Amino acid sequence: MSEIVHVALDAMGGDNAPGEIVKGALEAVRERSDIKVTLIGKEAVVEKELSGCDYPKDQVVVKNATELIEMAEPPVVAIRKKKDSSIVVGMNMVKHGEADAFVSAGSSGAILAGGQLIVGRIRGIERPPLAPLIPTEKGVSLLVDCGANVDARSSHLVQFAQMGSIYMEHVVGIQNPRVAIVNIGAEEEKGNALVKETFPLLKECSGIHFIGSIEAREIPKGAADVIVCEAFVGNVILKLYEGLAGTLVGAIKKGLMSTFKSKIGAALALPALKKTLKSFDATAYGGAPLLGCNGLVVKTHGSAGAIEVKNSIIQCVTFKKQEINEKIKENILG
Repeated sequence: MSEIVHVALDAMGGDNAPGEIVKGALEAVRERSDIKVTLIGKEAVVEKELSGCDYPKDQVVVKNATELIEMAEPPVVAIRKKKDSSIVVGMNMVKHGEADAFVSAGSSGAILAGGQLIVGRIRGIERPPLAPLIPTEKGVSLLVDCGANVDARSSHLVQFAQMGSIYMEHVVGIQNPRVAIVNIGAEEEKGNALVKETFPLLKECSGIHFIGSIEAREIPKGAADVIVCEAFVGNVILKLYEGLAGTLVGAIKKGLMSTFKSKIGAALALPALKKTLKSFDATAYGGAPLLGCNGLVVKTHGSAGAIEVKNSIIQCVTFKKQEINEKIKENILG
């Protein structure tokens, strides 16, 4: 029998909680027998969502948490004061070995604070980064960091590159992943002070396949497998990526429906178009892991629906079974 991976899931976090969160959890356990999910939140509310649903009862449990951390609350204060919130309860489950991973669509700030203050960093890891997979022409790339460390140092970015390489090789299956640093040009002498300081360190870093700088326009083309940057730049890239994708889809639909002839063409092109657009759907790749913590913490979009929640849970299985944290300790910290 395969090893069971236990995922603690914040049932109360996100715009679509608890309905879509619970639905995603049930889809995950129906699809995989090697997953157990603990739904954390107000017990009566969660049980109501579960009532009447058909799912393997031995794979889903409910853990009561009476408090909720709101999006606008100061993260560190909320983590310290709201001990019975779904985020704090879930983080403590990971800390004490009661769960292998914690997944939440709730407050980004609280998740980042809880990851460091409760779960804690692997000894020797300076700053855990958020690392989402983003769709590209060639498949997916890992964007690291997309929101955790705005004022990063060069040594942080080097560790981001190392952890990102390990993740892409062992979770995504890309051998010898190409690593690039986000820059305003391909030349080594270009960039701000942080990029100029980090570039030579990445060139000398053993264990990664560094290919130099990458400009933003090359990212959707899949020019690198691991895209390294500090969180301000990464978050701008991610949000522009998401916004542009939505705008383009809307514009294409509007254009296809504009005339009678275009509607006929749309009917013929629709199957191929749907297949192409699906490959650029970020929800298919789950959430963003907070790499370098003592246990796995995954942040999903605040607007996450059931599909993204399901995929975020399933990605925890690969992370756990590939022993990513053990590989980080072995390959980065020696």
